[in-house]
Amino acid sequence: MTLSFQELGISPERIQQIEKLGFTTPTNIQAQAIPQLLAGRDVVGQSQTGTGKTAAFSLPILERLDVSKKAVQAIVLTPTRELAIQVQAAISEFLGNEGLRVMAIYGGQSIDRQILQLKRGVHMVVGTPGRVIDLLERGCLKLDNVKWFVLDEADEMLSMGFIDDVEKILSQAPKERQTALFSATMPPSIRQLVNKFLNDPVTVAVEQPKAAPNKINQVAYLVPRHWSKVKALQPILEMEDPETALIFVRTRRTAAELTNQLQAAGHSVDEYHGDLSQQARERLLNRFRNRQVRWVVATDIAARGLDVDQLSHVINFDLPDSVETYVHRIGRTGRAGKEGTAITLVQPFERRKQQLFERHVRQSWQLLSIPTRAQIEARQLEKLQTQVQEALVGERMASFLSIVSQLSEQYDSHAIAAAALQIAYDQTRPAWLLSEADYPEEDLRATPKPKLRGGNRRDSNRESSGEHRSRRSSWVSSEAGGEGDKRGSAKPKLKTGRRGDTPMPKKLSSHQARESAS
Repeated sequence: MTLSFQELGISPERIQQIEKLGFTTPTNIQAQAIPQLLAGRDVVGQSQTGTGKTAAFSLPILERLDVSKKAVQAIVLTPTRELAIQVQAAISEFLGNEGLRVMAIYGGQSIDRQILQLKRGVHMVVGTPGRVIDLLERGCLKLDNVKWFVLDEADEMLSMGFIDDVEKILSQAPKERQTALFSATMPPSIRQLVNKFLNDPVTVAVEQPKAAPNKINQVAYLVPRHWSKVKALQPILEMEDPETALIFVRTRRTAAELTNQLQAAGHSVDEYHGDLSQQARERLLNRFRNRQVRWVVATDIAARGLDVDQLSHVINFDLPDSVETYVHRIGRTGRAGKEGTAITLVQPFERRKQQLFERHVRQSWQLLSIPTRAQIEARQLEKLQTQVQEALVGERMASFLSIVSQLSEQYDSHAIAAAALQIAYDQTRPAWLLSEADYPEEDLRATPKPKLRGGNRRDSNRESSGEHRSRRSSWVSSEAGGEGDKRGSAKPKLKTGRRGDTPMPKKLSSHQARESAS
């Protein structure tokens, strides 16, 4: 039986406020944590992003804050500035008209401005360990009145080396306080922190395997031997065509290199990493949420504060080291009853790790091969056909009917339509398909090279010369040899008045379409 917020002990005024935000039923972690926190117990919560843990710890604290006392009474520590901003924004939405003030403090923003805000009076602070220590040492942040202390994403603080800072802050807080710790995983170091600073805590948890529900379609693309993952990702993105996606990589360097290559291919993508200034991070986050940029390449640490509603895809360009991190990543999609897709690039030596992850999440991944050139072009034609169908029912089409009327005096109407489609196709065709330097032919064939008929080895060598390769697309299937044989023949002529004699190309490549229209 699901309890209501009222049954959990939240005040009617607060319930009215959160119902305006669309929250009517508590999540699992909220139903477990809220009553314990309201009862004054220390709490250890194990759950990943997207389970509602921010409301789980903030709603009980907001119920108990003394609005008449203009002093910091609650502190929430987060590992990154992005997460601090996100948590502060979420808590601010839960506030009513009672006059409570919640503030985010983090590096990269003017410390003088933060000091001024603290002097004006703040009831709750959400901050990063480094900036909190800085303000404590300056005497601008006082912990004398702190009654609630929350550690959010404690495992990330551990991995980022902040545990010593966290212990330093906790040791300065009043002994008579209530402490809550939330973490996606519980390594031994986190357990030691719990034993040292929490008083007989209650443990609440959301089972990790449930972070990969049936709403998330998990797909693995097998990267062929001797291929780079960047080369494999291009056709995958072309086939999947994600509306919004987080692309996870292991290092900042990989993030920068991958972003540059995807941007060069014409994709709407940007990178998100710790080297960005705070203003640049916030601008990118707003652009991503407003769909001004479709895809973001990020490391796990930087992406902790990058939370976007209705994320359609999560792409694991690099497989993470731990199953927990994988679950945490893919849990960002498929939320609120929506369907999502998690794509993972798996190299041959990673198959064992992939199988381990499958067993952990209790779901088999759909194993797919890298899309072929024929599949990519078929996908492009499908999209083009959809665009034509939409244009046929639109109003702008009438502006072009006069051009068609003039051309139809000399050309067949079918030829006019085909020429227009060819122009549109060439403009939307992925640029990387034509890039010989980035995609050498011999690496891209999944099948052995076909033998040329009626030629010797010297002819074959001429066929694979650099001069020949530079004239055609690099994404070549096994039928490419046939194309090479045709190239020496004369161009077919368009025969007017005899439509039935005009040969129909089997595949609308830009080269053949130009031949048929010449």
